[in-house]
Amino acid sequence: MTDDGQTYTNPVLNADWSDPDVVRVGDDFYLTASSFGRAPGLPLLHSRDLVGWTLVGHALERLEPEERFTAPRHDQGVWAPSLRHHDDRFWIFWGDPDQGIFQVNAPEIRGPWSRPHLVKEGRGLIDPCPLWDDETGEAYLVHAWAKSRSGINNRLTGHRMHPDGNSLLDAGKVIVDGDRIPGWFTLEGPKLYRHDGWFWILAPAGGVATGWQGALRSRGFFGPYEERIVLEQGDTEVNGPHQGGWVRTRAGEDWFLHFQQRGAYGRVVHLQPMRWEADGWPVIGDAGAPVAVHPRPALPAQPPAAPATGDDFPGGRFGRQWQWTANPGAGWATQHSGDGLWLACVRSGDAHDLRRLPQVLTQRLPGTPCVVEVDLRLDGAEPGARAGLAVLGDAFGWIGLECGPGGSVRLVHRFAEATADRERDAGPARPAPEGHARLRIEIGPGARCRFSYDVGAGSVPSGPVFAATPWRWTGALLGLFGAAPEGPGAAGTATFTHFRVTPC
Repeated sequence: MTDDGQTYTNPVLNADWSDPDVVRVGDDFYLTASSFGRAPGLPLLHSRDLVGWTLVGHALERLEPEERFTAPRHDQGVWAPSLRHHDDRFWIFWGDPDQGIFQVNAPEIRGPWSRPHLVKEGRGLIDPCPLWDDETGEAYLVHAWAKSRSGINNRLTGHRMHPDGNSLLDAGKVIVDGDRIPGWFTLEGPKLYRHDGWFWILAPAGGVATGWQGALRSRGFFGPYEERIVLEQGDTEVNGPHQGGWVRTRAGEDWFLHFQQRGAYGRVVHLQPMRWEADGWPVIGDAGAPVAVHPRPALPAQPPAAPATGDDFPGGRFGRQWQWTANPGAGWATQHSGDGLWLACVRSGDAHDLRRLPQVLTQRLPGTPCVVEVDLRLDGAEPGARAGLAVLGDAFGWIGLECGPGGSVRLVHRFAEATADRERDAGPARPAPEGHARLRIEIGPGARCRFSYDVGAGSVPSGPVFAATPWRWTGALLGLFGAAPEGPGAAGTATFTHFRVTPC
């Protein structure tokens, strides 16, 4: 988001780009983020001014092992990746809390990327970050721990790593124990750097909603480390400003990108100025507090840019902004010669609960008020087949079309609370005689959603306001889907056209 060409306004990525990390290569900046159980994973964003970002691809086409991610696993998969450039290659390390630490690499940001390689096996291993030390030729890895899987947290473990990035050279050692730092808890998300003769770890603590950004330094990788808080909320409205990455421009300016947890909107990304004090420690933001508006980085002016949202689905293909809620299956989407997304109404015993369906095509919920619209046609449908536009989190709501007895098509609107195990009606069903509807969700402040539809007689509001909710670790999602109850044969096809997200 920009103001007047001279300043920028935070957040610079106003949607759920969780746990960001950033690297500069020449005049280009690249960012990746957590993608959890969605596919493709490991989004890759590009910028030349650190303010406007575009999505250029993904580093992980499918999660592995593939059979593990054939069903949605919303709190598993890719956690808190680190992005680095070394030896003329891009490297991404991440922790899967149930499997261990993985790595992929590529000669160019757009790939081809290698298949995931397991660097360290184990439960609860998260937030890894590598460092290749140009001064000594040695390589290191630091990671944190997830208490939900390992029973421990608030500590960072360090390893020597083989320079090829494929294996570790020792059993590891706790190099920072947060329990020994007064007042610190939930130390995690470390990013490892070498600067001014020191090993630096920039790591958050204090929890997602209320925590702070810490800096730790040592003359030797294995410690001992001294620590300092370098960014915290202070008197601002930016809760829990932490976990991100430091990047230096070619001209020598220092900047820090981090997230802020915003409920249903997820973890939005802020850009903070950073400087090094005479005592050698960094200061982030305005004297350690996050900035809301600030002069832009001293970089060449660029056209405004943001990750895409709208889509016409040319040839049946969907844009990079879309992700499935699990590894995609054969026949879910069909390519063709025209425009429009053709989704099969995939049969499932879980058709009554969108949270359990892998064939929901999703994108991030925008962090500002907007209107979401799409046209839908349901063809060749069997009774019970349905398709629609959804807002998906621990609770969900959707509006769309369903085939009733005798082949009639009706407009339906349904929802489920976070504690419910199946959906229920949010309003009465209405005839959709042409099997077509224009679907609309107006998303207001606080992610409060108002659903409406048009089946040929003008726009009609439907049901009460639905307050979007996050998943456990991620923001809510917008989704398109086709589904049907279990049974033999094809159940029908949903055609979505003219998907638009318009700021209010």
